[in-house]
Amino acid sequence: MNKKILTASAFLAAASMSFGFETWVGDAMVYQINTELDAGGEKSGYWFNYGDDADGGASTITWPVPKGTEWSADALDPIIDHCGGVCGTFKLSKGTLTYDPFVGVGFNIAGSEDADSDVMVAADATAMGGVCIAYSVDVGASLEMGLGDAEDKALGYDNPFVTLTKSTAGTVKDFTWANFKQAGWGDGKITGDEAAAKLVALKFKIQAKDGTTGYFNVMTIGASGGCGVCCGVGDKAIAGSLKAQLSGRTLSFGKSVAKAEIVNLQGQVVMAASSVKTMDLSKLQAGVYMVRAMGLSQQIMLK
Repeated sequence: MNKKILTASAFLAAASMSFGFETWVGDAMVYQINTELDAGGEKSGYWFNYGDDADGGASTITWPVPKGTEWSADALDPIIDHCGGVCGTFKLSKGTLTYDPFVGVGFNIAGSEDADSDVMVAADATAMGGVCIAYSVDVGASLEMGLGDAEDKALGYDNPFVTLTKSTAGTVKDFTWANFKQAGWGDGKITGDEAAAKLVALKFKIQAKDGTTGYFNVMTIGASGGCGVCCGVGDKAIAGSLKAQLSGRTLSFGKSVAKAEIVNLQGQVVMAASSVKTMDLSKLQAGVYMVRAMGLSQQIMLK
């Protein structure tokens, strides 16, 4: 398991909240979120992916590069390096489900009590005040509070959540724990503030109708108010930091970017470049494409 955490960067340390949770920024090539709430097993803060397969669904996430490291075959470290966040192309497939299919990514707040255990325990995350997130997604999504298998079941899986609006260009949102609400279908009742006191995981969840496809990227996660340090605050913060301009078949970024990709509607990378300010797209067929660069996820149309 990679032990590199946010304290490697003085800039990110400056983004730390007073109680210790440090804002995670994907393009810093950091793989473990420093929650400062680790239970002792050093397993807190690592990203994981999940889906509906356990209940009969067949939804999938296609990663832009293979996941896995020498420490774990499921590690998303290569994805973070590639995307400047946690990104992928999703396809929702209902299978035998009786409800809408879903996929998602998330991270554990406290992890396990020892390195050999896979049982993730709860932590009191009240002092975070809430959570901020910078993301892009082609459909509406949600940020959900995970409370562990037993508690989730007791709630009828009616976990507190907040809605994340569709944003293909990227946006920043900030929520207090009180903003997290249950949908209302479960028998168990809990408020967002109550759930924060026994929080196991935070999950970025995409749930929609059968056959829905699209792209997502989670670029920043922090305590409430923490994303303003790295990314600005407001709906236009991410889009304002970098924007691709298309003139004929020449794509311009306005500044040099470390890595840029052009992706077709099937999620395939059809062109990639490193350390570029402009890209010549004259060899591509006419159509709709997605531009990815330094957290940017922007749609363009070639004629």
